[in-house]
Amino acid sequence: MTQPLDKAAIAALANDIVARTESTYADFVQRWHLRAERMFLWLMVGQWLFGILLAFAVSPWAWAGKTRVVSNHVFAAVVLGGLLSALPIALIKLRPGWVGTRHVIAFSQIMWGALLIHLTGGRIETHFHVFGSLAFLAFYRDWKVLITATLTVAADHFIRGLLIPESVYGVAEASGWRFLEHAGWVAFEVAVLIYGITLSLRELRRIAENVAQVEALAERETYQASPLPALA
Repeated sequence: MTQPLDKAAIAALANDIVARTESTYADFVQRWHLRAERMFLWLMVGQWLFGILLAFAVSPWAWAGKTRVVSNHVFAAVVLGGLLSALPIALIKLRPGWVGTRHVIAFSQIMWGALLIHLTGGRIETHFHVFGSLAFLAFYRDWKVLITATLTVAADHFIRGLLIPESVYGVAEASGWRFLEHAGWVAFEVAVLIYGITLSLRELRRIAENVAQVEALAERETYQASPLPALA
């Protein structure tokens, strides 16, 4: 039979539930981070192979006078694409679940979009890769990762828009403020994703609290139901 709790026991049980809730919630979040990293590991490999195929399919050759040479696009896909994928993959293997790993992944994933846009000559369709990447990054359920991605998009479009606008917009000349239009749409999607992440984390914490309550009460019932040790 369960004994009634006094104030001290109630306080101890409440503290136990709070501690269990935080531990369970942290475990849930960490699992999401690791799942997202496994997805990005394969995505980084796939993007690198796709970038190389795209470079060979779109513009594998260039001309220097009368001599045909390998296009810079191929070198960019192989070398730069390899670097963009290698660092995240290394961190996923060496530092899984680390906060720095997911921010490096966010930067690299957005820069992969920039590279693909460059390889396709600034085609507007390729810009959708950026919006897809933001949705993938939302799998982390960490809004700070999306902020890193947003700043990376804005910086990339601003710098390339000034130096080589054809690489990002597909035109030889573009307004220096055009990057704000692209950044604005990115910010719009990120705002919606952050709202969804917030709701998701609230529900996750509620689940963690329910699990903690069940575990704490079950442990207390088991302890009280256990027989007393026999006297010698």
